[in-house]
Amino acid sequence: MASKHYRIGVLLSSSGPYEIVARSMRNGAMLAFEELNADGALGIELEPCLFDPGGDLGLYSDMACEALASGVRHIIGCYTSSSRKEVIPHFEKHDALLWYPSHYEGFESSGNVIYTGAAPNQHILPLMEHLAPTAGKRAFCVGSNYIWAWENNRILREALSARGGAVVAERYLPVGETDLAQVIEAILSARPNFVFSTLIGTSAYRFFRDFRQACQSRGIDQAREIPVASCSLSEPELEAIGMQAVDGHLSSSVYFSTIDTPENAAFVERYSAAFPAGPTMSADAEASYIAVRLLGQSLAEAGTDNVAAVRVAVLAQQLDAPQGKVRIDAQTFHAYLTPRIGRSNRNGRFDVILQSAEPVRPDPYLVQTAPRYALQECGPRLRLVQ
Repeated sequence: MASKHYRIGVLLSSSGPYEIVARSMRNGAMLAFEELNADGALGIELEPCLFDPGGDLGLYSDMACEALASGVRHIIGCYTSSSRKEVIPHFEKHDALLWYPSHYEGFESSGNVIYTGAAPNQHILPLMEHLAPTAGKRAFCVGSNYIWAWENNRILREALSARGGAVVAERYLPVGETDLAQVIEAILSARPNFVFSTLIGTSAYRFFRDFRQACQSRGIDQAREIPVASCSLSEPELEAIGMQAVDGHLSSSVYFSTIDTPENAAFVERYSAAFPAGPTMSADAEASYIAVRLLGQSLAEAGTDNVAAVRVAVLAQQLDAPQGKVRIDAQTFHAYLTPRIGRSNRNGRFDVILQSAEPVRPDPYLVQTAPRYALQECGPRLRLVQ
């Protein structure tokens, strides 16, 4: 029997200020396309249609409309929350599905989006659960000026307040801004227990380098005395930071390339062989891989790319992903994922220091895991990795 052919959009900025992560996302998606097309038992053939908005919000909207008008019903896409917010109305208008493969700030649910990246109870709350008792309760927040930073800082503030802590200051910079001298001086004057960074792309890479250098010039052991924590820092970004400032940073994520499982070892080997020029795999690359795999399995089960049928079919899927078992929650259309915390090392990788014993149900609105409650009552239980 001939395979059914489906055109699938891939809407990712493989150029622009956050191109390194977005290119790793595209790679993860392309690896999954290749695997699904090679699996004759599924009876599907997926044709990826690539779009590169270059980080331009207007182009995200234009390209999404172009793809949807051409008959594409499913698009893997968007890294930033701004781009996701920009395109969702078009998916709702055309009754199409956006498969969103990025960690995000939550407080959203759409019947036209499948979320395969981490929700706030799967990244920021585990991070605060770890940082408050180990680093301290005074945070300085610095971020790129858009919704990802605003909302995560709000959640962090509530979580710290529940522990008797506080955010001493917040600073926001335009995406791509690299003049960071003033904000670094403000951090050093405030001497917080830790910095919470929601900077993305070139702004983040420059911040890590300049902040480490400024601390060294003052005799401060930055990684130990003023650690930087993030919910987005990933392996290809460590490589972009460079050896002079790569180590000692904390990242809360659901995937690191150093996860010690057979499934992840096989994934890393396949990814590295397919993309020897990089970028290195990342949590967002894995989320893109998961999105395409779940979409492909759902198309095969539904026997059609009809959105209503695929939306039902995806709820029956379970994936032995590189990070562990993944499935979609029927109530929120977000993924069950496994929270972890990693500390970067001088090899440009993360040592996993804490992880959940099992996948955690997504709670995008923090209904069950409100940060205003004591963290020991709400967050996923993380255990030390031996």
